[in-house]
Amino acid sequence: MSTREDGPESPLLESKDQLVQHLEAGCKPVEDWRIGTEHEKFGFHTADFSPLPYQGEAGIRALLEEMIARYGWSPIMEGDNIIALKMEDAPIKGNISLEPGGQFELSGGPLQTVHETCTEVAGHRMQVEDIGKDLGIGFLGLGFSPKWTLAETPMMPKGRYNIMKSYMPKVGTLGLQMMFRSCTIQVNLDFGSEADMVKKLRVGLALQPIATALFANSPFTESKPNGFISYRSEVWRDVDNQRAGMLPFVFEDGMSFERYVDYALDVPMYFLYRDGNYVDVSGHSFRDFMAGKLSALPGELPHEDDWADHLSTIFPEVRMKKFLEMRGADGGPWQRICSLPAFWVGLLYDDAALDAAWALVRDWSDEERQTLRDQVPAMGLKTPFRDRTVREIARDVLAISADGLAARAQKDSLGSDERIYLDDLQRIVDDGMTSADVLLDHYKNAWDGDITPVFEEAAF
Repeated sequence: MSTREDGPESPLLESKDQLVQHLEAGCKPVEDWRIGTEHEKFGFHTADFSPLPYQGEAGIRALLEEMIARYGWSPIMEGDNIIALKMEDAPIKGNISLEPGGQFELSGGPLQTVHETCTEVAGHRMQVEDIGKDLGIGFLGLGFSPKWTLAETPMMPKGRYNIMKSYMPKVGTLGLQMMFRSCTIQVNLDFGSEADMVKKLRVGLALQPIATALFANSPFTESKPNGFISYRSEVWRDVDNQRAGMLPFVFEDGMSFERYVDYALDVPMYFLYRDGNYVDVSGHSFRDFMAGKLSALPGELPHEDDWADHLSTIFPEVRMKKFLEMRGADGGPWQRICSLPAFWVGLLYDDAALDAAWALVRDWSDEERQTLRDQVPAMGLKTPFRDRTVREIARDVLAISADGLAARAQKDSLGSDERIYLDDLQRIVDDGMTSADVLLDHYKNAWDGDITPVFEEAAF
């Protein structure tokens, strides 16, 4: 989730047209399209596999301080606490932030190729492993915490998380599990026009369950199998259905920036950021705010930064800001972080590939898309769909993505194009075994029911 900093006051919002214009401003010519990749991972003490608290000689704050001292990151503060880092003038750009349970997130810079993304991720890995070795900290690439209970999981000192922690249980049963015990990889991609946005959003939503199956990597909870291969994805089915899900309205005639604004206006808010503090406005809609009807700030109207914050607290399978966020993948090993942008860039950044992907999904019904999304967390590649399985659909989708990446013809120093980052996903389809399936097999056989080896096998 994005981290707010104090700065000049953004423009006042007095009409819905301004909210629409905020999204329209994301339209870019093809030559300006970029790739922004984010990934989260669990930190743990290598001595006893316990989670990292914020404080302490080998805690999250110590890790952040070493990132500042050794590699020149700049701190972002909330009161006396470092709650994020930023880098603006070096090969590794972007931000490092903390999710509620201490999940360590890199939000990478806007890059032109997947090769650059992989270089960025490799550089970040080198930094955290260098510091982690000295502090006795390791990192785990999974979609859900495999061992620690919710009570054992620390909470990071960010004001917004107190508000969310209080509100989540009112609107779903699994919101705290999502906040404190899940990790994801996501990629942020651009659009060229309203029509381009609509087509990419529809393809992204329809195929998000396919990505969930390919990247499934969260089969354990509290040291035992949880009955799912992507428990992270299952958790999202009961976090807050007013702000999550498959957005069937996107597939209706007349879908537009304005239609997404109408949806977002009625999604309940969490908080507002004022004078360095977070104000609890949970339960009120942004439509209430536009009418000056917030009980915490009566008569006050929103600013553009408030709208940007609100958009970042909506959690559908594909989220729109001034770009589109693909949100269906579990956290995973570092090489898989390169696979996700490759998968979606191949599908969405080449016209012929996007047309082929849309042709594949355009006649899927709302019910079929929802059923697919509901079944994949448990069944993965084995999920049936019409007279096929998700594994067969994934094979077709990977072929489309590969064609799109070939058409981009973006080559690295060895002459390989971006298709090399699909190799891991192709192996998953060929073998019919996701990372979760492999881990479950090891748990039952090689590990003899002991979860401890996952801290080595799934190490970042």
